[in-house]
Amino acid sequence: MFKKYTISFDLDDPRATLAHRDIILQKPFLKRLYQDWYRIFIKKSKAVGKGIYLEIGSGGGFLKDEFPEVVTSDILQLPVVDKVFSAEEMPYKENELGCIMMLNVFHHIPRPYLFLKEAERTLVKGGKIIMIEPANSALGRFIYKRFHHEPFEEKGPREIKPGNPLSNSNQALPHIYFERDLEQFAKEFPSLKIKSITYHTPFMYVLSGGVSRSAMLPDFMYNIAKTIEWICKPFSKQLGLFCTVEVEKI
Repeated sequence: MFKKYTISFDLDDPRATLAHRDIILQKPFLKRLYQDWYRIFIKKSKAVGKGIYLEIGSGGGFLKDEFPEVVTSDILQLPVVDKVFSAEEMPYKENELGCIMMLNVFHHIPRPYLFLKEAERTLVKGGKIIMIEPANSALGRFIYKRFHHEPFEEKGPREIKPGNPLSNSNQALPHIYFERDLEQFAKEFPSLKIKSITYHTPFMYVLSGGVSRSAMLPDFMYNIAKTIEWICKPFSKQLGLFCTVEVEKI
């Protein structure tokens, strides 16, 4: 019988985010998955080698523990982040940021085009946005549309309703901006170039139970499950539940 984790707070209540943080840190399988994702952020950030390293929407994550140089931030007033601000209006000067990192955040930003304009303004030349987001794969669409509380509308508009930073979302926003409307992206953000979109993680998050349920596998099987995912890598475009999007300021 799998344990179900119940949060008694509204999703937009900062206490819910802190409760999710506790769950992530208490679940070794899930925590190791986050560490794998964070290694992507750290490797790509350090490759830039200049500017401020910023995480947007740090929420219940623990990137600061793995990457002390990063400045953590969130739109919610949380005791575990360095700064509080909206991604649509960032308190940084022109050409000040080396890398902007985001884990499952882009699809919660009400007007992503405002964030991208801010990124275009604040990134140094050669600076990057690195985000990990839900993927528009065949399996991703099936899972997100049927078994997830957040909407996945790949044919939807380019913005979402503001006011509820966590409960309002469209998980397909990364697909809309970086795949579906590629020509529009190039026109609106001439200084930003999409370097790569890599689909990955078809099973590991589901097996971890996320922040809602206990893991489906014991912790010692993490590397075995990861090896199976590696074997499935040729089918990532069809099976990946997440994608890493890398955007560079040119």
